[in-house]
Amino acid sequence: MSDNWYAGNANDDADQHRGWLLGHFIAPETPGSTVRQTGDLEIKWGIHPEGQQRPEWTADDQRTTLLLLVSGRFRLDLTTSSTVLERQGDYVVWGPGIDHSWHAEADSVVVTVRWPSIG
Repeated sequence: MSDNWYAGNANDDADQHRGWLLGHFIAPETPGSTVRQTGDLEIKWGIHPEGQQRPEWTADDQRTTLLLLVSGRFRLDLTTSSTVLERQGDYVVWGPGIDHSWHAEADSVVVTVRWPSIG
């Protein structure tokens, strides 16, 4: 069996790393770690029940981030503005130096991509 491929389920695999499926923090003993551990980017499958929020703000984040709504209604608060993702496929991209917080206004599923993957 080759170590350079992996097939999984985002719902199942997300439990291992707070939702993150790819990134620098994937432990070597994690199934598929050979192809899932990378310093180039991070990908997260986020399942957020209505009312869940991140009350604290990120601090001095130096990555670029994409947040993509799969389903639900999800408010993203940036230090520059706020936006509500409510239609499947709505997304926001923000760069280094912009901090964020969020609130699930309805049961929501979102995909987050950050780059680079830094600790």
